[in-house]
Amino acid sequence: MKINIAIDGPSAAGKSTVADYLAGKLGYIHLDTGAMYRAVAWAALKKGLKLDDAESLLKLVKRMRLDMMKDGRILLDGHNITPDLRNNEVSMAASAVSKIAALRSAMVERQKEIAKDGGYILDGRDIGTVVLPNAELKIYLVADSEKRAQRRYKQDLSSGLKSDYNLILKDIIKRDYDDSHRAASPLTKADDAIEIDTTDMSFEEVGEKILALALNKIARGEEND
Repeated sequence: MKINIAIDGPSAAGKSTVADYLAGKLGYIHLDTGAMYRAVAWAALKKGLKLDDAESLLKLVKRMRLDMMKDGRILLDGHNITPDLRNNEVSMAASAVSKIAALRSAMVERQKEIAKDGGYILDGRDIGTVVLPNAELKIYLVADSEKRAQRRYKQDLSSGLKSDYNLILKDIIKRDYDDSHRAASPLTKADDAIEIDTTDMSFEEVGEKILALALNKIARGEEND
């Protein structure tokens, strides 16, 4: 039996890293929904589109071919854009385009279709409430803003990117507010999600805790088959 796992939480709470860890342990596929919005934002910035121009952004989404590879690469029209998706400009642009209800609806339908047969780990802001409301396991990761800024700062440096901790912290605080207050699918903890504070935990510790929960869900599901 394969289940779906929904991981939600604010920016830089460790969702993608933990999802990758779980995917490796379970043999599942990690569908990084945040990266999908980042790809749209990156393409919009490259084309000089206004980030509140819903009509132009929808046309862009309908034309673009987005491939989420099993090895974590993101291909846009056949080109690997993965290294370009984690800078602050793209992060803030992704938060802006994700506010557009029609665009979110189009992306959500793509995500639901991909994960319909189970065996997927999806992370984002509204996975457990909107994308996969029937996911067998829902996790909500949190961490204080300073810790999240430190993680993003170290991630940038390890990737060879120029980085500014204070700017990252400012952007994270702003993004938390924007994501929580947007009209379309705001950042929300599902009623049946298990909250885990990752502030003082390593990614391995978080991953192992969720892995135990997932294996328990899988075992119980197999017993009921």
